[in-house]
Amino acid sequence: QVQLVESGGGLVQPWGSAKLSCVASENIFNFNTMRWYRQAPGLEREFVASINVGGKTEYAESVKGRFTIYRDGAKKTMYLQMTALKPEDTAVYYCYANILSRQWWGQGTQVTVSP
Repeated sequence: QVQLVESGGGLVQPWGSAKLSCVASENIFNFNTMRWYRQAPGLEREFVASINVGGKTEYAESVKGRFTIYRDGAKKTMYLQMTALKPEDTAVYYCYANILSRQWWGQGTQVTVSP
């Protein structure tokens, strides 16, 4: 059973930065894609960013230019570097991975952007 464990959330001031980590229990290059999603209170979970096995990245329009997704295979870790954070970025951030139709989620990490 694949396990994904996120960390790095917390309270951040507007225009501040934060880095989220997602540590996998196995070689991350086994996954077709790894993604970050987020869910704000009262809203549906939404896509934030993805990176595929070949290294291609994609971003939601709302975070493009501010967030960067990357990975370190030796550490079995995917990251989300977030800059210029806004209050509307406040959410629980989830790590996701899949191999074809099999998919796994992390437990989530809270990011709160507030003065």
